[in-house]
Amino acid sequence: MSLERSRLSNVQLVPLTPFSDDGTRVRPEILSAFASDLYREGVRVFIPGAGTGEFHSLSADEVVSCVKAVREGAGAEATVIAPIGLGLTHALTIGRRAIEAGADALLVMPLVHPYLGDSGVRDYFRVLMEALPLPFLAYKKGPYPSDHLLGELAGTGQLIGVKYAVNDVNAVARFIQEFGQRVGVYCGTAERFAPFFHLAGASGYTSGAGNVCPRLTLALHRALKEGDQARAWELMEVIRPIEDYRARLGDSYNISLLKVAIRLTGRDFGPVRPPQPRLDKADEHAIQAMLEPILAIEASMPSIH
Repeated sequence: MSLERSRLSNVQLVPLTPFSDDGTRVRPEILSAFASDLYREGVRVFIPGAGTGEFHSLSADEVVSCVKAVREGAGAEATVIAPIGLGLTHALTIGRRAIEAGADALLVMPLVHPYLGDSGVRDYFRVLMEALPLPFLAYKKGPYPSDHLLGELAGTGQLIGVKYAVNDVNAVARFIQEFGQRVGVYCGTAERFAPFFHLAGASGYTSGAGNVCPRLTLALHRALKEGDQARAWELMEVIRPIEDYRARLGDSYNISLLKVAIRLTGRDFGPVRPPQPRLDKADEHAIQAMLEPILAIEASMPSIH
């Protein structure tokens, strides 16, 4: 069980999951080729089948097929993190099979159980961590696991990262001040919030927009890492329309926007699965108009290797 935390201080890209035209099948061959292209563009960290990859609509078999496809496409030098979650048996099944498929680490997705508290969440993590001999990351999107529990779990050495997706920069800063020596902290709410989290001490961020503009988001991360705040802000403003559109109606456009957008880049990833909304022609025309200047800037930029 070994993964250098420094490898995670980067853009952590969550690739879209390509489906057949009727949405019933995952198409791993498309995902594998896409991961290969993204690696050539400079993406080094992948979280296949996670939130932007429609985790909650995927079977265990489908999540594992995504992990395997990205590992094969991105190659041995890429860092591949497999998402696990929902019921304990489901999480363990994915985790064990993801290890066989070549995952470097496991991301515990936000718990969706209706009744939660730190005591039960601690037990959930401990069962997973005892059974699955890989480094873990936790996806924090609500009050549980609490910051205190995350710090406690980080003390085991097996929890090496937190995808912090609560947009409270003061809380993030306090967490990093108290536990940052134990665990890596990464902005879990993508490019719009990455500069603010970076100022608080986060060293990387997850991205969905990178599916359509990898050069822009990698350049944004480089600017943040180099302390070039003016350049980082400039690049974030270029990407912002994508993120603002994804945030519509309580973030319900998060995946649907990207499925339309990636088709405009020449890749067909099929439809979203319910309950993600299918966008109408008016939305598609608006997305095309919004995306054209962004893709023009993307095409003008060099790859980051």
